[in-house]
Amino acid sequence: MSSAQPALTTSVFNLANCPFKCITEEASLSSCFDSSAPPKPLFIVTPTVAGTYPVILLHHGCCLRNYFYKELLQHIVSHGFIAVAPQLLLCGVFLPPGSVEVEWGAKVINWLPKGLQPLLPENVVADFTKFALSGHSRGRNTAFAIALGRAKTSLSLKISVLIGIDPVAGATRNILTYSPQSFDLSIPVTVIGTGLGPESKNPCMPPCAPDGANHKEFFYECKPPCAHFVVKDYGHMDMLDDDPQGMVGAVSGCMCKNGTGPRELMRKTVGGIVVAFLNAYLNGDDRYLVAIVGDPDSSPAKLEPVEFIRA
Repeated sequence: MSSAQPALTTSVFNLANCPFKCITEEASLSSCFDSSAPPKPLFIVTPTVAGTYPVILLHHGCCLRNYFYKELLQHIVSHGFIAVAPQLLLCGVFLPPGSVEVEWGAKVINWLPKGLQPLLPENVVADFTKFALSGHSRGRNTAFAIALGRAKTSLSLKISVLIGIDPVAGATRNILTYSPQSFDLSIPVTVIGTGLGPESKNPCMPPCAPDGANHKEFFYECKPPCAHFVVKDYGHMDMLDDDPQGMVGAVSGCMCKNGTGPRELMRKTVGGIVVAFLNAYLNGDDRYLVAIVGDPDSSPAKLEPVEFIRA
């Protein structure tokens, strides 16, 4: 390994120099009739410097809020991307089936090509020829289901890459087949898992990412090119902000087993992996991805040996 490689790897794990700002856009009650209004509330992190930027859409986990991912999204955007996180559903008396989230996720994607640009700063242009779809936890169902064609999306917007952040299969509409490389996908996929996700917080609660339905199975069913990263000493919610707001934020910290280290290290690790993957498959620069695969110990949080299957 060259002496320059560790510095190269480290750079994606830290905030870069692209300035950004956060935008909250509420859905309009008249969004069914007003095509300019988003169909669901959006949390957007965008560069403020003029330029053309790839877009990443992140679907939140079960019952979580889109702004709980603020620091993770800021990390990604600082490296020259536009991030959009829709609020698809809020938990009430009962949790709607995953099919509802998939349909709403598709509506957001169909709205993006024309609806996002007017919300961005002047001279900041969204490049939808480079579009990444991602999801955390239950949000993986939305992301993977849409990528697999389970909902009708605009022909004008094609998904370039798919990212699963500690994905977990649901009890209903489970997209897993338990057969190797069975996902009918022709795009690069990366799966980021957690070492503590399969462990219970306490004996009275099931694990948040149980074996047989977590990141291992999702990667097992992906076709090349695909990559699998596992952050060994962190849990299912540790990529969220340190103190998510409100009752939902408080509950999110109690449901899953958490790592003992600072969440900042987890966010840097996940953010760096996402940036490296996006640079490789959206911007044609695989130096960062190759460096992390070759030296997992360069990560802020400890990684298991990385599995990377090229096309």
